[in-house]
Amino acid sequence: MLDRSSELCYAPLIQATHRCGLMPIPMLGTGLLLIGPLLLTVMTAGIAFASVLDQLTDLSGKASVTVTLTGRDNFNSEYRYDLIVRNQSGDPFIAESLIVVLDKITNLAGEEREPLKSEPLLQRFEVVAQDGETDDGKPFFRVPIGASPDLAPLNDSLPFSVRIRNRDYVTVFTPSFRVYGKRRPPSEPKVSNKPGNAAQDRTDKLIQLLLKKGIITEEERRTIQP
Repeated sequence: MLDRSSELCYAPLIQATHRCGLMPIPMLGTGLLLIGPLLLTVMTAGIAFASVLDQLTDLSGKASVTVTLTGRDNFNSEYRYDLIVRNQSGDPFIAESLIVVLDKITNLAGEEREPLKSEPLLQRFEVVAQDGETDDGKPFFRVPIGASPDLAPLNDSLPFSVRIRNRDYVTVFTPSFRVYGKRRPPSEPKVSNKPGNAAQDRTDKLIQLLLKKGIITEEERRTIQP
């Protein structure tokens, strides 16, 4: 439309395109139409990711985490740890399923909650570059996959780093981790489908039938089937 009083050109929101001279003006509502599919995509991805976590098993007692303090930034009160997951069981774990959850943080007295507010100490810390959070808000990290698709029994994963920032600066703390993942199901024994085996089975059944009906004797059977 053209506003005669001000000689300005504007586009109504209900029109896809309005032309004033040669200059097209896109409809503002077009951008709103794009937001719906985008939000749907994000929400769908979040639901799918949460369902993956629900399928994992707590591997406490079957997998352990070795935690080594490798660096400290006093200015930012940031601590860097190297973590290694060890399979302590007799079963292989699917490597791509393994995650490590920062389960809790305890203070010098071994407490995991603030004495006055009774809030988890974990909430007072900032975890850098985590891979996600559990339903109850605990950070988790994916265990790096090596050359093998499985973490074999009594074997270690590749090391990976975890960075934690202490907002209280002066608090002495200890992080505790828990491993989740999937056990590799045992492979089913292979059944041989070779033609020779099937033919041999049919021959054995035929010979047993002939013996049962008295058509051949046991001595004749030994001649046919030594």
